[in-house]
Amino acid sequence: MILPIIEFCISNLASGSYEAMEQLEKDPNLDIIEYSCLSYCTRCAETLFALVNGEFVSAETPDELVEKIYRHLEEHPML
Repeated sequence: MILPIIEFCISNLASGSYEAMEQLEKDPNLDIIEYSCLSYCTRCAETLFALVNGEFVSAETPDELVEKIYRHLEEHPML
């Protein structure tokens, strides 16, 4: 079974998305990965974000980011 991949930039984790990552790590149906950089530097400086199966998802708060990630997964199911 292939799990959805949620990627976080370590710089963005330091900016506040760490709390979202901690929440998502509790879900055994997700594969959470940290990278030193995801090459979204401008956006990284402006908002919290993660890549969800390679697609950019952003939010203003960690809770909103978690909500948007799950919504994205529902709207874009893996085949």
